[in-house]
Amino acid sequence: MSSLMQIGELSERAGVTHRTIHYYERLGLVRPAEREGSGYRYYDESALKRLEKIAALKRLGLSLDDIAAVIDLYFADATGIKGKEKVLEILQAQLSRTETQLQELTAFKHDLTANIARMHALIADAKRK
Repeated sequence: MSSLMQIGELSERAGVTHRTIHYYERLGLVRPAEREGSGYRYYDESALKRLEKIAALKRLGLSLDDIAAVIDLYFADATGIKGKEKVLEILQAQLSRTETQLQELTAFKHDLTANIARMHALIADAKRK
């Protein structure tokens, strides 16, 4: 069992909490390599690599749902190309949604500016009367 590690060592090496590892397990993002009858989980290097990949994908702005959709692709394909293609697809969709939101916010900003100007005019008119 020398190549296996308990959650404490995995947590320390990956820079995440035990709670995070358990949460990722519930989401299916990480799996223990072995489990003792007493409930202790043992992890191998692949669990550490998955945690490192999860952290990298989170830095790209992917949600845990997005990560769940791509994480296995990285480990099923040694080149990582399929995972990268899926991440690219997700990032492009995020960009498209962001551009739409920016257009909507810009229109809202123009409406606010016009309404503020209108209110200033109404107040000025009321003060003159």
